[in-house]
Amino acid sequence: MKAIVRCLASAALIVGLAACAAVPTDPEERTEFEAINDPLEPLNRNVFAVNMTLDEYVMQPVARGYHDTLPTGVQNSIRNVLNNLKAPYIFVNDVLQAEPDRAAQTMIRFMFNSTAGLGGLFDFVTYTNGPRHHDEDYGQTFAVWGIPAGPYLMLPLLGPSNPRDTAGLVADFFGNPTDLILAAKDLEWITYSRSGVGALDERSTLLDPLDELKRGSLDFYAAIRSVYRQKRANDIANKDLPVADAYRKK
Repeated sequence: MKAIVRCLASAALIVGLAACAAVPTDPEERTEFEAINDPLEPLNRNVFAVNMTLDEYVMQPVARGYHDTLPTGVQNSIRNVLNNLKAPYIFVNDVLQAEPDRAAQTMIRFMFNSTAGLGGLFDFVTYTNGPRHHDEDYGQTFAVWGIPAGPYLMLPLLGPSNPRDTAGLVADFFGNPTDLILAAKDLEWITYSRSGVGALDERSTLLDPLDELKRGSLDFYAAIRSVYRQKRANDIANKDLPVADAYRKK
């Protein structure tokens, strides 16, 4: 509950400030302002700087240790389990997006990987040339429903976002079937562990891509903003790219 309260407070503050942001009166400056769609850029850059400091001194070292210490097979198994635990949540969003074929693929993967894959330790379905894993979330669902993204936001700790995806995070808290089932059985610790390990695993996959992006960018903040928007556009269009590939400099 504390996490969702922080998320709601951050979203309310940022959206409120966005509404007060000054729009340039010069036609050319206004066109550029609207194209970038980042009315809170000074604030966003400050949040980004704090996030990068925390990442440099906390998340990166831990992710590097995770990546360098654990054998690749173990990391793959952890990722498979995480993907399998997300399957009910992905299935709900497949259905809400009126994607019956993808919903069926998600259900097939969950059923077989939970059994033949030993609880998801092994991606049995992909190994047998079945449908591959794909991600969905409430932010994507809201986009499919026609809800506009709104201005770019940089959330504390959570990183790049926008009002639509921030609302998706709130919906995730209340509408993730896996978490609801675990909470009903007093197993919230599994939810917290999954979230923590998931963030660590994702950061480990981004170690090299983000380093490459930073080295090749004159403005790392602007590069992250651009790549994030491209990634979300691909997500919404069901162009299922690995997270690491999405964050490589094009």
